[in-house]
Amino acid sequence: MKMVKVGDIVSLHYKGTLNDGTIFDSSEGREPLEFEVGSGMVIKGFDDGVMGMAIGEKKDIHIGVEEAYGPANEQMIFKFDKAGIPGDVPLEVGGTLNMHDGQQAIPVIIREIAEDYVLMDANHPLAGQELNFALELVSIKDGSNLEVEFEDIK
Repeated sequence: MKMVKVGDIVSLHYKGTLNDGTIFDSSEGREPLEFEVGSGMVIKGFDDGVMGMAIGEKKDIHIGVEEAYGPANEQMIFKFDKAGIPGDVPLEVGGTLNMHDGQQAIPVIIREIAEDYVLMDANHPLAGQELNFALELVSIKDGSNLEVEFEDIK
């Protein structure tokens, strides 16, 4: 039986939840997620969690903050002068905006709206969170491009 190892390209279905049960992402209704194990394409805890899985296997994994998106960085939370935001830009606590640093867009989450400033958070939305995933491995491709798939026969 083929087991996932570093360098394999895997396809899997997943459902990601926070510790309170909130679903933050899922492949339901979409194609399975495909990535190369060990390449850094996904967070470390997810990469580690698929190691050793077999095609058709289902597995639940828990990923601590350090193996996910890391702790929230207080230096990434800042006040922005409200006068610098165009009046037609909708502002809502929990909403997101894209700030531009001249080269790229940086997504920020609005944490607070005051009379003269908006408190913004440029941390990854899942920074500081422990993550849980329900996984189901669909296929494994190794370096020879041989592919084995699991097909659920009903």
